[in-house]
Amino acid sequence: MKASISTISIVLIFVSLSISLTTSNDSVDFDSFLRCLPVHANLLVPIADAILTPTNSSFEYIYQLRASNLRTLLSSTSRLVAIITALHPSHAQATVVCAKRHGFQVRIRSGGHDFEGLSYTSNVPFVILDMFNLHSIDVDIESETAWVQAGTTTDELYYRIAEKSKVHGFPSGFGTTIGIGGHFSGGGYGFLMRKYGLSIDRDGHGSGFWLTRI
Repeated sequence: MKASISTISIVLIFVSLSISLTTSNDSVDFDSFLRCLPVHANLLVPIADAILTPTNSSFEYIYQLRASNLRTLLSSTSRLVAIITALHPSHAQATVVCAKRHGFQVRIRSGGHDFEGLSYTSNVPFVILDMFNLHSIDVDIESETAWVQAGTTTDELYYRIAEKSKVHGFPSGFGTTIGIGGHFSGGGYGFLMRKYGLSIDRDGHGSGFWLTRI
């Protein structure tokens, strides 16, 4: 007997941001950048707790954490000035606003692997926006939707969906350590690809992404 398959949507809470790959025309000013961050962040969740600079004892550890391409850590072109380990969506927004205003490039880590090492190095002064702490998942089986923050990994999403249903899934990639933020913005090669396409395919669902109920 053929299985009955329908589609459900998954919506990512990426924190809608427009991130320029080039710095602004303003001169680079690190102190002003640090002062700018609290102005644009939620006061109830202090962004100061999320800021790491080279003077912090855990800076190097966090920088190397989850690095898949260790060669990037030895790059002579890396000009990292700070890591913002966002604890609230407003921390991501503040990082982008203040980095552009004060002349820093933003590199993003969304929780998973980065084989090319693009999140770890740049030839201009830059900050890393680390989304790893933003990994909440809200699966609603009745409406067949899921809201997922950008720091989630695919294995976390698989697990949370399986907690709610044994017949729901989505056409994600083969790897389970991939960060959802990067995965849905440009990937999704997986077992259901031939029938449902990639995770990035929208196919009539607006901002939703394909999932399946079998």
